[in-house]
Amino acid sequence: MNKTILAIGAHIGDMELTAGALLASCAVSGGHAVTLALTASEKGAPAGADVAAYRQEKIAQAEAFMRDLGGEAIVLDHPDGLLPNNDAVRFEVCDIIRRVKPDIIVTHHACSMHKDHMACHAIVTDAWFYAAIAGFERELPPHFARTLYYAENWEDAQNFKPYVYMDVSQGFVLWEKAINHHAFTVHGSFPYKEYYSHLKRLRGIEGRRQYCECFMIPPEQVKLVKTLEDM
Repeated sequence: MNKTILAIGAHIGDMELTAGALLASCAVSGGHAVTLALTASEKGAPAGADVAAYRQEKIAQAEAFMRDLGGEAIVLDHPDGLLPNNDAVRFEVCDIIRRVKPDIIVTHHACSMHKDHMACHAIVTDAWFYAAIAGFERELPPHFARTLYYAENWEDAQNFKPYVYMDVSQGFVLWEKAINHHAFTVHGSFPYKEYYSHLKRLRGIEGRRQYCECFMIPPEQVKLVKTLEDM
């Protein structure tokens, strides 16, 4: 699978949990994986902790996760909880898409309990379009990522309907190791690693595989085209 995957989340940790085994499977198959966090999720700092120092810890964790996968972690400088939903951010993401040249982009589903997640969905969906159109003149030439996936996230559960079951069995062990770099997934008040480990196994059972991650696709692409010869 000589592919490049760019996973774009509102916060550090979002894509590592929801699409991390896909990124790991890509890595072990000879592909290239990149994460892009639009904020560093610094507002989640423990009580009494220095927020600026915690932000640097989160960035270091994102980089350590991707170092295990042989990939790249990018973190933008937008405030957690106040992610601007505007064209300036869209073109910022557009430029990264044009630089990374992904075959697959993964981001948040449209509905969420988090405003940053919903803003990220809108930003990425438009940036995906901007990046592909030559008429939007930027420093780098246009790039069209053929596949756009929306990841399964317990915080984005409303109206999420699994469409693609991606077999991530070959990357699961690497993901299980790498996710430990994100301290909140193993030491926080919610057992994130345990939840997503079991979810990947559950989706694997449903998909008749060992481990799967589920994704939605843009509604206009939900089509099953057949001919009589296929029947």
